[in-house]
Amino acid sequence: MSVSFCFIRSLAEKVKLRHPSYLLTLTMARTTAEANVNGEVVTVGDKLGELSVSEEEVTSDPSAPGTPETSASSQPQYSFVPFKPHPGYPKSRISIVDRFIDQQRELRVAVIGGGLSGVLAGVLLPAKVPNIKLTIYEKNHDFGGTWLENVYPGVRCDIPSHVYQSTFEPKLDWSDQFAGGAEIRDYWQSVAKQHNVYQYARFHTKVEGLNWNDNESVWEVTIKNLQTGETITEKADSVITAIGRFNDWKLPDYPGIADYKGVLRHASHWDPSFYPSGKAVAVIGNGASGIQLVANLQSSVARLDHYVRNPTWIAASWAGDVRQAGPQPYSDEQIALFKSDPDAYLKFRKEMEDKYWRRFNAFFRGSKDSTELRERFTQIMHERLAKKPELIEHIVPDFSPNCRRLTPGPGYLEAISEPNVEYIRTRIRRFTETGIETEDGKERKVDAIFCATGANVSQVIPFPVFAKGKNLQDTWNPELKGQSDEHHGFPYTYLGVATPGFPNLFFLQGPHGTGPSGTVPHSAETQLTLLAKILRKVGREGIKSIVPSRKAADDFVEYSDAFFSSTVLTDNCSSWYNGGRPGARIHGIWPGSAGHLTVVRQAPRWEDWEYEYLGETGNRFQWYFGNGWTSREADPLSDMTPYLRRPEEKVDLRDVHESWWNLP
Repeated sequence: MSVSFCFIRSLAEKVKLRHPSYLLTLTMARTTAEANVNGEVVTVGDKLGELSVSEEEVTSDPSAPGTPETSASSQPQYSFVPFKPHPGYPKSRISIVDRFIDQQRELRVAVIGGGLSGVLAGVLLPAKVPNIKLTIYEKNHDFGGTWLENVYPGVRCDIPSHVYQSTFEPKLDWSDQFAGGAEIRDYWQSVAKQHNVYQYARFHTKVEGLNWNDNESVWEVTIKNLQTGETITEKADSVITAIGRFNDWKLPDYPGIADYKGVLRHASHWDPSFYPSGKAVAVIGNGASGIQLVANLQSSVARLDHYVRNPTWIAASWAGDVRQAGPQPYSDEQIALFKSDPDAYLKFRKEMEDKYWRRFNAFFRGSKDSTELRERFTQIMHERLAKKPELIEHIVPDFSPNCRRLTPGPGYLEAISEPNVEYIRTRIRRFTETGIETEDGKERKVDAIFCATGANVSQVIPFPVFAKGKNLQDTWNPELKGQSDEHHGFPYTYLGVATPGFPNLFFLQGPHGTGPSGTVPHSAETQLTLLAKILRKVGREGIKSIVPSRKAADDFVEYSDAFFSSTVLTDNCSSWYNGGRPGARIHGIWPGSAGHLTVVRQAPRWEDWEYEYLGETGNRFQWYFGNGWTSREADPLSDMTPYLRRPEEKVDLRDVHESWWNLP
């Protein structure tokens, strides 16, 4: 309580008294004494008995600055009885929670997946979310995701190495302009080691289900230890799925597939002990992995049957960076320059990465860039198929480039032009014990079949997620579309971050996770920064559940439909953008450029969310505001003026008072 008294003039002129809990300011009064009690002025006459001050002991000699203006040898003697609130002051139904406003509660956060996004989550979330208790569940034995699992011949990134890396942990000594899978795996594992992410990892652990406990406002996470087979349930305040777009691979469901006696593998489940030399093999699919497999197997096998359902564009490059068949190593001199001259490296990296932010216009139907891209790719494909020009009509698509993800595919067109490769468009009827039979009745016998048939591109979560009587798998399942208003048939989300009806559940690099331009690592980092802002708000403000409103999600879907209708993404093609269903809603990419997406993530729209708060009162400020103090104010050694700088230090006015971590 702070009480301000007005005493008669004779005493007021002599002293100012201070006390750790009370501030007594003695000022001039005409003939009566008044006091300010809890903001109300009352007569002091009947209060004076509660404060006893010996006037003789008070001196008017001021003390040193910052100390009470009384002499050390003649301190006045006090006898305090705290005043009571005015009887007419309003009574509150809530009580004060004894906590500092900047004191974040512990948040148990579960991240599902340890690929690129999971590693970045392990780096950024502990740095950005105070008092987080982070767990990363990963089914494999180590970090790396798709780059750990995919070991097929020729696996490599079709994005330049110096682009496909984190913004804050550059690798200066990439061996190749387009790194192989093993080097990319090693890079992300090195980032995890550098930032001590392994402390959060639970390897050999597969998440088998999520269930929202409405009474406790927590997720119950069912996990299975893949080494012991033990299944247990753990609790988390929030869950972030980082399972990747292509992680849930599956073999195609062809009749007789179980009868085949030869080697049968998915490209993402390659058997390193298989030696293709002199063998007859079949490759099903012409996505990125199928294209790389064909290009790398053709020269060593006796015969290669390539089964293709749909045509696809084979790009010269992604953004003008020349892709060649085989390695494109950096020289020792280039690597030495990057290591010795930071300015030269920064210039090199900025110029290279800048190109990936500049190609957005090619996604718009009828644009000059889109038309020129189609003309250029058509010419390139004609040139590279010179040995088998009859393939042109089967390979050049009847949809625009970028309707499906572009694939440079160095060496692919040359490979399918060779005599030992048969390019087969006839649909597969069934598998036999010795090979594959097509719908024309022809059987082709092979020693091995490799299915480069992709993964679950519908992006439906691969395990049950129950909340408030609904399973997220059902609400997103395209096969159940229209059964009710809750069965959307596609990944129905708010900004690709969360979905109505499933509190405290967030998606990382899932639906609408990246822009058509920009880079994947940058997009993952900005999305994690947005998630960190959400988690800080939850932990700081006493929010027990947060979920986007149905109206906000509906508005986002409506905008997305309007935007994508003007792009080539809605041409008549099958892609992971539309879940492998031509004409289906685009959900695999953001409705705007990568720069547009970055802006959206920078400033969360808190009005689009619905909240429930800790405590039984439901008062949004009771837990959040706490006792009215900050923790720094309670620490006599803290810096209460972190906003002050040296006079000569240059200040960017845009950053003044913007940091969330540096407050009084």
